[in-house]
Amino acid sequence: MSGILRSINFLSNSYKFLPLKNAKVAQIDHTIINKYGPLIESVRHTSFFNKVSAAQLWKGVSSVSNAGKKRGRGKSVWRPRDLNRGQIIGVGKANIVWPGLNAPIIQGKELIQQRQLPPDPEREAKIYKLRDSVSTGRTIKVNALDRGWTGKRLPGRSIGPPDPIGEDNFEGFDTIVIEHKQVFIMKGNLGRKRRWSVFVVTGNKNGLAGFAQGKSIDARAAMRKAKNRAGQHLIHFELYNGHTIFHDFFAQFSKTKIFARRVPEGTGLICHRAIKVCCELLGIKDIYCKVEGSTCVHHIVKAFFIGILQQKNLQQLAEEKGLMVVETRSSEEYLPKVVARPSVCRTEDQIDHDEITDFTLYAMGNRVPLKRKKYPPFYTRFPSWPLYLKKQEYLRNKDKVRMNMLVEHGTLKSFLTEKYPECVPARLPPREKDSE
Repeated sequence: MSGILRSINFLSNSYKFLPLKNAKVAQIDHTIINKYGPLIESVRHTSFFNKVSAAQLWKGVSSVSNAGKKRGRGKSVWRPRDLNRGQIIGVGKANIVWPGLNAPIIQGKELIQQRQLPPDPEREAKIYKLRDSVSTGRTIKVNALDRGWTGKRLPGRSIGPPDPIGEDNFEGFDTIVIEHKQVFIMKGNLGRKRRWSVFVVTGNKNGLAGFAQGKSIDARAAMRKAKNRAGQHLIHFELYNGHTIFHDFFAQFSKTKIFARRVPEGTGLICHRAIKVCCELLGIKDIYCKVEGSTCVHHIVKAFFIGILQQKNLQQLAEEKGLMVVETRSSEEYLPKVVARPSVCRTEDQIDHDEITDFTLYAMGNRVPLKRKKYPPFYTRFPSWPLYLKKQEYLRNKDKVRMNMLVEHGTLKSFLTEKYPECVPARLPPREKDSE
C-alpha cells in the first residue's frame, strides 16, 4: 500500500500534473526534470548521404577492378572533381562581412564591423562555371610526327637521348620506344609481382645505334634504365652514299626472316614500323624490307641489326672476288659505272665457267628469294581484250612522250610548231574566283 502511495505522490509532483493558471506555463522544478524526465530526446539522423564519405562516393564511379585494368577499361572512367572549388569559407549567398573570417578585424586604425553587402546575382553562375571547367582539361597538342604508333600509347614515341656518362653527353642522339608493356613473375613470398618492360632503340642518325631492354616496378625507371643501357651498347654501321644499304641481304633471328633490298634515292622507307624506327635512328632513308614468320618486335630488331652488321661494303666485295663492281641504273639509261676496283683484278681466263658473277646473288649468299608469280587479270582472257589493245596502240607512248617534252622543252611541241605557231595544245582557261 505504501508503494502505491509513493507512486501517486510522484505523479502529482511531476511537471505534467502541475496546474496552469491564466494560460501561463508553470515554472518547472529543475530538480524534478533532471531526476525523472528529460526534455530532449536523442535522435540519430543517419542516411546514405551523411553516412558515406566523399572519397567513397568518388571511388564508386571512378574505380576499376584489377581484371578491368588489365583489359584497358580504366581509360574512360570519371576523374574525381573538387565540387567545393570556388567556394570560400565565410562567403555565401547572404554576402555578409565577418571580421576575422572573410575580412580583417582592423583596417588601418578603423575597427571593421559586421555588415550586410548587396547581393551578388552572378555568384552561383561563376561557381558552377569554375567547377565544370575542371572536367574539360586542356589537351596537350602534340605534333603528328611525334605521336606514337597507335593513339596515346608510348611505342613509337621519343624519350630523349641517354643520360650523360662522364664527359660523354650523347649529343645528337635520340631514343624511341619499340615496346612498353606489363610483365608478371611469381614470387614465393609476394605471389604475383608486376613489373614494367620497355624495349628501346637509340641512335645518332649517322650510322651509330643500339638497342636494349629495361625492367622495373616503375615505368619511368624502366624507360630510363633501357635508354641508358642502349647508350652503352652502340654499334657503328656503314651506309652507301649516306642513304641506303650496300647490297641486298637476308637475315634471320629465331622464327623471324627479313629480306632487305637496296632501292634508289628518294624511294623512302618501305618496311615494318619497328625497322622504320631503326632506319631513322641509323640514318637510312631508302630501303625495302619484307618480314616473314614471327612479327615479335624483339626478333625483328635483332634480325635487322644482324643483317646490317653482316653486310660488306663494295670495296670488300671487290677484293674478295678479285673483280670490279659495276653498277647500272635505269635513271642513267643503264650506263655501266665502276664503283669499286680490286687491288689485283683477275682476267676472263681466270674466272671459272660456273663461278657466280652476279652481285646480288653473291651478296645474298647464293640464295634467291621466292617471289609470288603475278597472274594476269581476268579480263585479259576476254575476246575483247585484243581489240582494245589494237585501239590503244597509237597511244602506248603518249604519256611518256608528253612527260619527256615537258621536262626537256618546258612545253608540248611538234615538228610543225615552228611553221605553224598557232598549233599549240589547247589549255583550259583559269577558273575565275567566285565573287563574294
